[in-house]
Amino acid sequence: MFALISTARRLCAFALGAIALFTVSACQPGGAPGARIAPGAPVPVALLVPRGSGENGDEVLAQSLENAARLAMADLQGVQIDLRVYGTAGNPEQARTAGLQAVSDGAKIILGPVYAESANAVAVALAQQNINVLSFSNNPIIARGNGNLFILGHTFENAADRLVRLAIERGKSRFMVIHSTDLSGQLGLQAVEKAVLANGGTLVGAVAHEFSQNGVLRAVPEAVQMAREMAPDAVFLTANTAGALPLFSQMLPEAGLSPVDIQFIGLSRWDIPAQTLALPGVQGGWFARPDTATSAQFRARYKEAYAGDAHPIGGLAYDGIAAIGALAGSGTSLGAAGLTQSAGFQGTGGIFRFNSDGTNERGLSVAQVVDSQALEIDPAPRSFGAMGF
Repeated sequence: MFALISTARRLCAFALGAIALFTVSACQPGGAPGARIAPGAPVPVALLVPRGSGENGDEVLAQSLENAARLAMADLQGVQIDLRVYGTAGNPEQARTAGLQAVSDGAKIILGPVYAESANAVAVALAQQNINVLSFSNNPIIARGNGNLFILGHTFENAADRLVRLAIERGKSRFMVIHSTDLSGQLGLQAVEKAVLANGGTLVGAVAHEFSQNGVLRAVPEAVQMAREMAPDAVFLTANTAGALPLFSQMLPEAGLSPVDIQFIGLSRWDIPAQTLALPGVQGGWFARPDTATSAQFRARYKEAYAGDAHPIGGLAYDGIAAIGALAGSGTSLGAAGLTQSAGFQGTGGIFRFNSDGTNERGLSVAQVVDSQALEIDPAPRSFGAMGF
């Protein structure tokens, strides 16, 4: 089962990328002013997808993103989108070239690309051209490094804040984190640290493990010992099903750290794939996910329109078109002021909005695993005036 860990690197690449290789722009946070669209005129939008890489996964994702974008276009009221699709091959240099070509073709805003390095490359190339980039990445580092880049992806920061707030509301104040030493694990740890501090909790300790089976084997006794000494109320696990979660879910309870005695919390979704819900160590655990009602509506409409299932992040393209359409329909420019409006937008997973630093906030629900099923224990907020937003 743990052999799945080898597949996680490509699956996570859209979010993380090789940050050390990035050359970020010199723009100050706040975004480009953005183009204003004449009332009734079509909005020129460029969609950058990872088509052409030669990898089947990229082709499937590219088609799902385009499908979702066109589904959103059909739902807009009184707004026309002139959508042009460009392949990036999942490559930063090709993404940069595609972004420049799109602007030359008349695009007023860029939707995509997927992978973090590619998104960074496009944003840097367009920094001086008054063009904002709405990337499908969930990496806050690239967002904060470029003044014209906003990320649509679901972030660790959103999930951590939502879960910590609920835990504290329910009397849990002492948190421990088990995380990998790779970039994903580091970002997960930082997200939990930030959320605990912001919500008045205490981080009592963190156990790091190498992204390998031996790393997990060494981390388990350390985690058990720390839990005994520091007495946390809840333990965050940053691992997902494609990585270390299956092994942790088996070994931690066997070693004496059980979800029966302490609240386990997942920073990733534990219902994707559905088999994850049957793991022994996630029973009773919490995780955050998008609004279940709006997510189900999107999945049903996508399946009806395209006779198949949307990619797990395909809906982000729908969200991007929805935000662009809302701004164009109200006569607002496609700049930072409009993108960061406090009311936010309605997307496939509920409400969302962009922050001035390029990150995002999303209204999430919290589910608990009970008898291998995900049961909602706290619904997603329906507006940003609710539940602490």
